[in-house]
Amino acid sequence: MNVLVLLPFHDGQRATLEAGAPDAEFVYTTKADVTDEQIEAADAIIGSLAPDRLPAARNLKLLQLNSAGYDNYVNPAGTVPADVKLTCAVGAYGQAVSEHMFAMLLALMKRLIGYRDDQRAHEWTDRGPVTTLANTRVLVLGAGDIGAHFARLCSAMGAHVCGLRRHVGEVPEGFEAMRTMDELFDLLPDADVVVSFLPSSDATRGLADKKFFDACKQGCYFVNGGRGDLVVQDDLIAALESTKLAGAAIDVTTPEPLPADSPLWDAPNLFITPHVAGQFHLYTVLDNIAAIAAENLRHLAAGEPLRNEVAH
Repeated sequence: MNVLVLLPFHDGQRATLEAGAPDAEFVYTTKADVTDEQIEAADAIIGSLAPDRLPAARNLKLLQLNSAGYDNYVNPAGTVPADVKLTCAVGAYGQAVSEHMFAMLLALMKRLIGYRDDQRAHEWTDRGPVTTLANTRVLVLGAGDIGAHFARLCSAMGAHVCGLRRHVGEVPEGFEAMRTMDELFDLLPDADVVVSFLPSSDATRGLADKKFFDACKQGCYFVNGGRGDLVVQDDLIAALESTKLAGAAIDVTTPEPLPADSPLWDAPNLFITPHVAGQFHLYTVLDNIAAIAAENLRHLAAGEPLRNEVAH
């Protein structure tokens, strides 16, 4: 088996990956430098090869994405050939994204952004009362790997966390309850913090609109670490300007990069980061991807079901 790796694995991560296919030949390069010849020779590709390069992958059996999302690889045109196994990296980003969004939320609740502005202005200012997560009600939309990590962080600080997903099923650690998305508007009025890690879909695009924010509790916090198209951005700005929301933290926008003239930049009590909660900034992400990919290489060789396989 020829395995083409497009990710910046260090030696330890390479060892983890290669243990999944001891007899395979591994070629390491980057997405920018990979050649059509390397793509054609690959039986398995580890990393999100640009969809427009896939026609060169004539021998491909497995495409292991380095992202949890796979929107660009499944569409009516069939970007990935039907006989190629497509797997994503769900389970790799829970710690990284949840910690990032949790830190953004606490920064808002403790007014740390304003104090940073005061420091730069050389001003000694008391910005007044702050809030805590203790005894608050936190509503997490999207109770998968990232949502469960986030729930544990909030629960550790004394919050009461309810998760929302399509089917209730088992209630993971960190959540006190699990509900379905059909109950969203029944739960919004009681939530002190509303957090979304939802993927992009027909059901979620534009979900966080005026109706959504009007249903929220006065003075609640809104956090989005999922997809930018969840939010109608003008409606988010209006909710912040009216103080319906005490603050909002977003790592995703529409479009990305966010244009310099977007009114989001100047919205009050809005904390924006440039879609960096995931990526590879925290070392555990690449550790996790290497382990997932190694597992799938083993399963592929044995003809067994793959982890995180995506229908396409």
